[in-house]
Amino acid sequence: MNSKITLSVIKADVGGYVGHSCIHSDLLEMAKERLGKAREQDVLIDFHVARCGDDLELIMTHTHGPDSETIHKLAWNTFVACTEVAKELKLYGAGQDLLSDAFTGTVKGMGPGVAEIEFEERKSEPVIIFMADKTSPGAWNLPLYKIFADPFNTAGLVIDPAMHEGFVFEVLDAYGRKKITFSCPEEMYELLMFIGAMRRYMIRSVRRKDGTIAAVASTQKLSLIAGKYIGKDDPVLIVRCQSGLPAVGEVLEPFAFAHIVEGWMRGSHRGPLMPVAFYEANPSRFDGPPRVIAAGFQISHGKLIGPRDLFDDPAFDEARRKANEIANYLRMHGSFEPHRLGLEDLEYTTMDKLMKKLESRFIPE
Repeated sequence: MNSKITLSVIKADVGGYVGHSCIHSDLLEMAKERLGKAREQDVLIDFHVARCGDDLELIMTHTHGPDSETIHKLAWNTFVACTEVAKELKLYGAGQDLLSDAFTGTVKGMGPGVAEIEFEERKSEPVIIFMADKTSPGAWNLPLYKIFADPFNTAGLVIDPAMHEGFVFEVLDAYGRKKITFSCPEEMYELLMFIGAMRRYMIRSVRRKDGTIAAVASTQKLSLIAGKYIGKDDPVLIVRCQSGLPAVGEVLEPFAFAHIVEGWMRGSHRGPLMPVAFYEANPSRFDGPPRVIAAGFQISHGKLIGPRDLFDDPAFDEARRKANEIANYLRMHGSFEPHRLGLEDLEYTTMDKLMKKLESRFIPE
């Protein structure tokens, strides 16, 4: 029997209520019903259904390992069932993240976002699952760098002997379809050169030097999969905490800075990533600004003890205030950069069609 636990977080936008702002409770209930049956049949050890904005998040523990066809099929069928409910209610964008009519053995490359982590439970196993809406996977780059490489953020990098050697970052080149690893602190400058370009290079996982898995992020980019604009990717991130890994407070600390990410309205603008409580994850102003929630769990024999709403804390009020100030400033730019993304970022929107339409009107200088 597999002694390791797998924590799978699989998300999809299967219908917005109203517009792109939230999820109808009937979709959450359908997801709970589907996953509840799977738990009764011992397919799952435990589960939790969450949402951030208009994204449905399936949080599952099991012993099937990452990339399990059984678990991915369960998630896919759950999203399909929820899509049918969304269609009946005429919710907006029903099933928009499901890019195929048939399951192919994995949800990867089919639209949903996936983050999975396999580990042997420690004496105490705290994890934080971050879920974001109206942004893209590159949004995790800055927080992950600060959590695992910046001693000004994470005192444990200096104080804790188990972390003193540093961490190894796996970085995905989303456009080149290849990956590279950087060992920090010795390759910190090389790492920063790449992950500062958040659109193309994304941190996919972080490990301690001894191989202990510490964090895994979803890196699916819908526009690259579909070959057309269908919105941003609303990523998820799993981070293990404490006992030789960054403390819960060190993992949360980077989000006290509402850093600028891409996404927001029509996936074509930049805005501040606002840390909010579960009940405030309802992006509405200009379909935003981008939101992130943090669900804390203690895992005990595969059971999900939680969640604790970790951003439901007045300590993050200043970050929210600053995010609103930044949002006001950027919105005043309207269709001008840097609020709107650059031309190279608009290749899957109306810009491409407009350029073709007007091509004959361009005259050599």
